[in-house]
Amino acid sequence: MNIYDVSERAGVSIATVSRVLNGNPNVSPKTRERVLSVMDELGYTPNVFARGLGLGSMKTIGIMCSDSSDIYLANAIYFLERELRNFGYDSILCCTGYTLENKKNYLNLLLSKRVDALILLGSKFIESREKDNAYILNAAKTVPVMLVNGYLEGDNVYSTLCDDYTAVFSAVSSLIEEGRKDILYLYTSDSYSGHNKMRGYTEACLEGGLSADRQHIHQLPKDIQASYHYMEELSAKGSHFDAVVCSSDNLAVGVVKFALVNRLSMPDDLSVIGYNNSVLALCCEPELSSIDSKIEALCINTVSTLMGAFEGKNVPGRTAITAELIKRATTKF
Repeated sequence: MNIYDVSERAGVSIATVSRVLNGNPNVSPKTRERVLSVMDELGYTPNVFARGLGLGSMKTIGIMCSDSSDIYLANAIYFLERELRNFGYDSILCCTGYTLENKKNYLNLLLSKRVDALILLGSKFIESREKDNAYILNAAKTVPVMLVNGYLEGDNVYSTLCDDYTAVFSAVSSLIEEGRKDILYLYTSDSYSGHNKMRGYTEACLEGGLSADRQHIHQLPKDIQASYHYMEELSAKGSHFDAVVCSSDNLAVGVVKFALVNRLSMPDDLSVIGYNNSVLALCCEPELSSIDSKIEALCINTVSTLMGAFEGKNVPGRTAITAELIKRATTKF
């Protein structure tokens, strides 16, 4: 028996049940009485989610990420743990890898540790097949589930994400306005975020009258050497591009390396744009123009939303944050 069963039987949202548990005054007497009656009828004892509302919380949040060696995810872990500490919460981190089975196993492990909520970090936790996301929705029947840069619609699921589509669309449109005619797009992932970035690239190209066919798009591992060698292959085939947009700074740095080795002037011969505005963008020479996906803001908003859910407040199920193109030496607009 859990909070989801109470909400379903009472015909109210999980948030309303949490408000009743928390003694929130923003519940009508009639609704409060109905919820309490259902709880009594079902013999419901407030579980760990209710304890997170002040009824004996474990004060611990479970965080799941696919790979903590990734610069983007490592930064996000730091910001999440910092914000949680500010509210008096500890965290348990699980690095799941990328298989669905491992993700499920680690989620169940965290639930067994009686965490007050789950934070799933990165869009790779959202699967393309609806049935493969059922384990997340089931977990949300017990505790709040927070998604950082991923989106899944469901009760007690809250998403904070970067507007990746608009960010890439704007960057590619700026290159087209500058006069670039052959824009290559390199990406790493078919995740929710990856699809939005891809859509931004293709729609900007089509709107600008350029081709967005498969010859201009290629998926690579998130590795500097991978993009460097791919650019060398294209060059050996006689392919020509005057701009490259990448879904991560790792790939963009590989392109910069290729340009330097082949004595291409940046940005005159080749413009390069990365994504995430990581430390890599500052470490390469020339410094890399990169889209800042506002990871700190994403994490701050995620924790703030979680605290609001704990307090029974009306918090949005989806919050989008605007990215920013940081212009450096690899572009001239």
